[in-house]
Amino acid sequence: MNVIVPPSMDKQRVLSGVQPTGNLHLGNYLGAIRNWVEVQDQYENYFCVVDLHAITAPHNPSTLAEDTYTIAALYLACGIDLNHSTIFVQSHISAHSELAWLLNCLTPINWLHDMIQFKEKAIKQGENVSMGLLDYPVLMAADILLYQADKVPVGEDQKQHLELTRDIVDRFNHQFGGGQAILKRPNPMIRHEGARVMSLTDGTKKMSKSDPSELSRINLLDSPDEIQKKIKKCKTDPYRGLAFGVVDRPECHNLLTLYMVLSGQSREKVAAEGEDMGWGQFKPLLTDTIIEALRPIQSMYTQVRSEPTYLESVLTHGRERAEVLANKTLERVKEALGFSRPR
Repeated sequence: MNVIVPPSMDKQRVLSGVQPTGNLHLGNYLGAIRNWVEVQDQYENYFCVVDLHAITAPHNPSTLAEDTYTIAALYLACGIDLNHSTIFVQSHISAHSELAWLLNCLTPINWLHDMIQFKEKAIKQGENVSMGLLDYPVLMAADILLYQADKVPVGEDQKQHLELTRDIVDRFNHQFGGGQAILKRPNPMIRHEGARVMSLTDGTKKMSKSDPSELSRINLLDSPDEIQKKIKKCKTDPYRGLAFGVVDRPECHNLLTLYMVLSGQSREKVAAEGEDMGWGQFKPLLTDTIIEALRPIQSMYTQVRSEPTYLESVLTHGRERAEVLANKTLERVKEALGFSRPR
C-alpha cells in the first residue's frame, strides 16, 4: 500500500470528485480518472467522494455508506497516489455545507434556474425534484472554493457549473473582499483528447451511471462473465468491416475506440485490423481486451477492501488534511461577511 507523503505546496491545486451513486464505469475511468492519474504528480490533488451531492436525487440510505467506501477504494485501485493526492469524503467535513449556505445567500436564484443540468434532471425527477437539485451548483462551488483550487477537471456537462463558480467568486470578492481576492477564481482543467465512451445500447449517448439499463455500461468491477454478456448483447449494425468516424455507425466508432484505448494501439493499427472484420470476430476480441484491462484495477480494489483499517486510515488522514484548508477558507469568508467569532 502507498505511504502517505505530504504533497508539495509549490504546485497548483486540483479539486475533483465523484458521486457514490453506484459503481464507476469505463466512461468515468477513461474520460476522467485515468487522466487524473497520468498527471497527478504535476499537481497538489484533492479528490473527494461527493456524497452530499448524491442525495440531490432519490437515493437508498442503506447503501450510501458502502457506495462511498467503494468509490474511495476505486480511486486507489485506479492509481490515485497518496504521495501526490488526498482522498476524503465530502460529508465528513462540515465546512462544505456551511459554505454552501453562505454562498446561497449571495447567489441570485435566476442563475440557478438557468442551469441546463437542473432543467434536464428536473424533467426526469418530476414531482420528486428537490431544492437540493436546484442548489447543486452552489454546493459544487463550495467544494471547489473551500480548497482554493487553481484547476478543476471538467467535461462538457460541468462547464456551466464551473462558470457559475467563477461568477460567485467575482460577486463575493467584489462585494466583500475589500480589495482582496478572498476566494480564488478556478480555471477549467480541460481533459486532453481521450475516450468519450458512449452507451453500449445507444452509441449517440454517453455511458452513464443514471441509465436504468445495466447493459448500457461496463462497470469497473464487472466480472468477466458480466463483461462477456454485455458485449455480446451490445448494439451494433448489420455491416461487415469496422471503421472509425462513419456518421451513421456511432456504435461501431464507440466500440472501436474502446478497443483502441484499452489495448494501447494506435488508431491506424486498429482501423487496419478491423477493416475486414465482422462483429462475430470483433466482440470476443473486445471482451478479452476489457477483461484484461480491468484485471489490475479489480485486483487492487480487492486488496484495498480486504484491509478496512487501511481504507479508514486513508479517509481519516484525508479528512484531517482537507479540513485544515477548508476551515481556513471558511473562517476568511465568515470574517469578510461580518460574523462574530466565538469567545
